[in-house]
Amino acid sequence: MRIKLAFVLLAAALVRGWSVEPAEEYRVKGAFLLNFTRFVEWPAEAFKGPKDAIAICILGASPFSADLDLAAKGAVLGNRTVILRQIPDAQQARACQMVFVSVSERKRVHALLEAVKEGNVLTVGESEGFIAAGGIVEFRLEENKVRMDISEAAAKRAGLRISSKLLSLAQPAKK
Repeated sequence: MRIKLAFVLLAAALVRGWSVEPAEEYRVKGAFLLNFTRFVEWPAEAFKGPKDAIAICILGASPFSADLDLAAKGAVLGNRTVILRQIPDAQQARACQMVFVSVSERKRVHALLEAVKEGNVLTVGESEGFIAAGGIVEFRLEENKVRMDISEAAAKRAGLRISSKLLSLAQPAKK
């Protein structure tokens, strides 16, 4: 039931477009990050054990409010909890299942993508050209609404399966 509700909320946000004030932008993006854990399937080798947490990592200074920390602490997906972790450099991203790269870290995008290219990491960015550089999900603001593009090819290279429900809500990556 929770997964269906999460999908309905995510779908409504993307179809209508989730209009945001600048101060709310990261609250919306944080909600998307948490919901991605429900619509992405990682291979078993992405975890050390069957009950390991899903680690959502933020590269550099976090643009998110404490609300994301609170929401992550209560999130459970099957046998896995969700943890939020701040990482100071791209090398530490290898221990994450998802990495968010804020626009302030755009100069480190290539280092991050190189560090995780052999891993099963969902890379999420918000700088223009993130997908073109090899990232999987790129957030963008369009008419003050949070939108996203997804590269299925990059997801496959990372060994990730993205739900068709989530793919149907996103714009396909431009070739």
